[in-house]
Amino acid sequence: MFTRTRSILVLANETLEGARLHETVTTSALGGAHVLVVAPALNGRLRHWLSDSDGARARAEERLRVCLDGFAAAGVDAEGMIADADPLQAALDALAVFDADEIVVATYPEEQSNWLARGLVDRLCERSGRPVLHVVVGPEAAIAA
Repeated sequence: MFTRTRSILVLANETLEGARLHETVTTSALGGAHVLVVAPALNGRLRHWLSDSDGARARAEERLRVCLDGFAAAGVDAEGMIADADPLQAALDALAVFDADEIVVATYPEEQSNWLARGLVDRLCERSGRPVLHVVVGPEAAIAA
């Protein structure tokens, strides 16, 4: 009998290096889950209108590298991708190629999070039909890379 490995989609950007996110995903991945980390390439409005996304992609790639290195050091089977600047679209695009059993969304606390102000967690739960775990990453130590 074939047993499918559990899969976890992680959606984060500036919070990718947060120790709380790292601990939550590492604990959830115990038992061999496969993890896909999605980092939207967030950009300012002017740079977006000018189609200047190089800097945003470079920043997202660096945070993603640190996150994936931390997961690898903890023995978590993880890969990553840079995605659309819209976090909802980024997650939905990833779900089209990665059949996640659950989604972990990491944000700053509510008063600092644009994603929460736009209702991302509720909209993602509704649109994806999957359970969404929201992890709040505050001013804490970053993961050791």
